[in-house]
Amino acid sequence: MKTLIASALLAACLCPLAGEARAADCGAVSVAEMKWASAGVAAHVDRIILESGYGCTVTLVAGDTMPTFASMDGSGEPDVAPEMWVNAVRAPLDAAIAEGRLIQLSPILSEGGVEGWWMPRFIAESHPDIRTVQDALQHPDLFPGAADPSRGAVHSCPPGWNCRVTTANLFRALEADKAGFTLVEAATAEELDRSIAAAFENKTGWLGYYWAPTSLLGRYQMTKLSFGVDHDKAEWDTCTSVPDCPAPKVNSYPTSDVFTVVTKAFSEKAAVAMDYMKVRRWDNGTVGQVLAWMDENGGTTEDAARHFLRTYPDLWRQWVTPDVARRVEAAL
Repeated sequence: MKTLIASALLAACLCPLAGEARAADCGAVSVAEMKWASAGVAAHVDRIILESGYGCTVTLVAGDTMPTFASMDGSGEPDVAPEMWVNAVRAPLDAAIAEGRLIQLSPILSEGGVEGWWMPRFIAESHPDIRTVQDALQHPDLFPGAADPSRGAVHSCPPGWNCRVTTANLFRALEADKAGFTLVEAATAEELDRSIAAAFENKTGWLGYYWAPTSLLGRYQMTKLSFGVDHDKAEWDTCTSVPDCPAPKVNSYPTSDVFTVVTKAFSEKAAVAMDYMKVRRWDNGTVGQVLAWMDENGGTTEDAARHFLRTYPDLWRQWVTPDVARRVEAAL
């Protein structure tokens, strides 16, 4: 009997240690922290869960779609891109997956991402004849540029974002310069956001690229314009999303597939966390609410990640086992 009791006590003592050993197997992990808010929050959610729930040692690495993909594909770093807008890199990503370098996991935005050219809703309501991008380009006076109000402005993205490429190609395809417009490329994401905020504060028109889900489109009511054509995937892959395509055609943005992408090395060294990474996803409404909380409270993306974990346990606990959930909650 004493032997049985001793054995039971030993097993009871060893079980938690075994669990800790499995968690420690995760090792060092690098996670891309993209520059836009939803991706930044996702990166911090992953960091908190991987560190406290699985025992990983996580380093966040600043990134953007194109350079992050190129680095993951070429050098295997970073290990994880939590929010990769894969339409921008679909062809080379497919090749990297087929050749075993990268793995596409959960669609982190379960409804996909929405991209396009937008204008303020108050412009749409006062000018119901403007329904397409082509209609808008007939009215450069409604969308004056800050630097040269005599010309209209089409606003585009910061360097490193694929939307900077697609917007430039579509600008040329639409011959927007001949219609009296100038392409205004933002230096930073903050500059792009400020241009929209200024338009609403001054009650002036704004035309250009933006995407959802974002807190900004929750705060400022915008109308997405049609390009008047269906999305042509072949044209998109071979020209619209290719820098300096020589002869771009008018095309529509697809509903963007937004997935988590990891390296093959991550799937091997952090296998203990792969079940979590395969199912972790959230809807655009939840993302918008978290981002709105962050803006209203002047929080950082890390603050917003902790707010999400404290506020939406019924959602994220579905992604992990009960013991992992307990460790995460203890760390908050």
